[in-house]
Amino acid sequence: MNSHLFTNRSRQIAFGLLMFIGAMMFANPSRAGGGGGLGLDIHIKEGLETQAVYVGLAILIGVYILIIFETVHRTLAAAVGGIVAMLALNYYDTGDTFSLAEITTMIDWETIGLLLGMMVMVGVLSNTGVFEYFAVLSYKKSGGSIWTLVVILCSVTAVLSAFLDNVTTMLLLTPVTIQLAKVLDIKPIPLLISEVLFSNIGGAATMIGDPPNIMIGSGLSPTKIEEAGYADMAQYGVTFNDFIIEMGPGILMCIVPSFMFLKWYYADEFSGSRIRDVAELESKYGIKDPAMLKVAGTILVLVIINFFLHPITHIAVSWIALVGAVVMLLATDRHELEEPLHHVEWTTLLFFAGLFVLVHSLQYMGVIAFIGEYVERAIAFFGSDTGDGQTVRLAAAILIVLWVSAIASAFIDNIPYTATMIPIVLQIADNLGDYLLGPLIWALAFGACLGGNGTLIGASANVVTAGMSEEAGYPISFNEFFKAGFPIMLLTTFIVSLYMLLVFIVGGEDNGTYVKLILIGITTLSIIGQLSRGRSKGKSFAEALVDDEMDGIEEMVVDAKSIVVGLLRGEEE
Repeated sequence: MNSHLFTNRSRQIAFGLLMFIGAMMFANPSRAGGGGGLGLDIHIKEGLETQAVYVGLAILIGVYILIIFETVHRTLAAAVGGIVAMLALNYYDTGDTFSLAEITTMIDWETIGLLLGMMVMVGVLSNTGVFEYFAVLSYKKSGGSIWTLVVILCSVTAVLSAFLDNVTTMLLLTPVTIQLAKVLDIKPIPLLISEVLFSNIGGAATMIGDPPNIMIGSGLSPTKIEEAGYADMAQYGVTFNDFIIEMGPGILMCIVPSFMFLKWYYADEFSGSRIRDVAELESKYGIKDPAMLKVAGTILVLVIINFFLHPITHIAVSWIALVGAVVMLLATDRHELEEPLHHVEWTTLLFFAGLFVLVHSLQYMGVIAFIGEYVERAIAFFGSDTGDGQTVRLAAAILIVLWVSAIASAFIDNIPYTATMIPIVLQIADNLGDYLLGPLIWALAFGACLGGNGTLIGASANVVTAGMSEEAGYPISFNEFFKAGFPIMLLTTFIVSLYMLLVFIVGGEDNGTYVKLILIGITTLSIIGQLSRGRSKGKSFAEALVDDEMDGIEEMVVDAKSIVVGLLRGEEE
C-alpha cells in the first residue's frame, strides 16, 4: 500500500467525495434525516397564501401522477417536480430569486451521506463474494422451502432494522436476496418487497431503527421541547428507552398478521420448494477474496458498532458511513475506484435530492402546514378540555394523528413529513391540552414509520431497495409495490390503533403499563398457540406461523367467548 495518501488518483477522488458531502453537511446542519430546508427566510406574498397552497397541492398531485403511471422515471419525475416547485416558490416569495446554494440547503445531506457511504461499502464487499455466501447459508437453513426462506429473511430484516436502521439493513440484504433468487430460480421482487415491508415494521420498534424515530427522539426530547419554548410540557419528552417500551408491544402485535397477509398475497410465489446441491452451491458461490473480506468486514463491523453508539456519541450516522467508506476504499485498494462506485445508485440519490427540494418547497408554500391546521381543527371538534371530554378528545387525537400520518407518509416521504409534523404536534398539544402530547408523539411515530409501507416512495428503505433492484435488472414498479404495501400499511395501522386505544384510553395514565404487559402476554401466548396447532398438524415452523385453518380460529373464538361470559357472570354475582 502506498504510504502517500494523495498519490493515487482513486484515493484523491474518494477523499474529495468525503470533503464535498462533509462541507454540505456543515453548511446545512440537520439531525439524522431532519431535512435541511428549515433555515431559509421565506415569506409568501400577502394575499396569495391560499393560492400558493393550492398550487403546491397541484404540483404534488402532478408528480404522483407521473410516478404512478410511470410516464417518466421516478427520478426524473422528482427532479421535474422539484424544479416546478422551486419556480412556484420563487414566484410567491417576497424576496429575491434563490441561489443554487440556498436550494441545496433543502436537501437532507445527512440522508444522502448515509446512503452514499453505505453504497460504497456494499460495492467493496460485493467483490469478496460474501453476499453469495450468505445467500447459500440462508438456503441451507430453509431446507429448500421457499416460505421458510421468506420467514428467515423477513425476520432477520426486522431484527436488524430495529437495532441498526432500515436503510442500512436493506443496503446489506438486497444484494443477498437478489443473488439467492438467481441461485434458486425464483422471482426476487416479491422477496424484496416482503423484506422492505418488514424493515419498516421492525424499524419502528426502536429510536434508531427508522429515520422518523431518530428525528422524533432528537426533536421531542425533554431538552428540545424546553428549548422550543414549551417548558411546561418538557415532562412529556421522549427518551431512547421510551421507544422500545411504547412502540415495541404494538409492533410485536403486527408480526404474525403481516406474515399471514404475505403468505396469502404471494401464495403462488411463496409456495413449494427448490432442491439444490448444497455442496455444489458452496463451491460455486464461496468467498472469492478472504483477505479483502477480513479487512472490509472489520471496517463494516466498526461502522455498525458506531451506529449503535450514536445515542451516546451523537456522531452523525452519515459521517460514520462516509468515513467508513473512505477508510474501506483506502484499505482495500486492489481495484480501481470505478468498480465500487459502480454499485452506487446515483439515480436513487438524485431521486432523494429532487424529492427533498419538492417537499420542502411545498412546505414553505404552506401545503403541509395546511394539513396540520385541519388536523388540529378535527381534534378540537371532538370532546372538550375537562372531564370525560378529555378522554373523547384524546381518543380522537390519537386516531386522527395516527391515520393522517400513515396516509400522508405513504404519499409524502416520511422524513420531511415527520420534520414538519414535530412542531405541529407541539402546537396542537399547547393549544388543546398538554396531556395530548405523549400519545400524539407515539401516534406520529407509528403513523410515519408504518405509513412508509404504503407506497414505493413512502420510506427511504423502499426507494433504496427499488434502486438496487432496478440496477440488477429487476425494476419494481409503483403499482406492484402499492398492491402489497398499502394493505400491509392499513392492516398494521389498524392493529396499532387498537393497541393505542387500549393503552391510553382503557389503561390510561395509571394502568397503561399493565395493559401493555397484558397485550404482550396475550400476543406471545397467541403465537405459541398458533405454532402448537400448526406443528400438531405436521406443518413446519414457518407454515405453522401462518396456520389459518378455520378449526383453529373457531377454537380461539369459542375460548375467548367463554372467558368473556365468565367474567360478565362474575360481575353480576
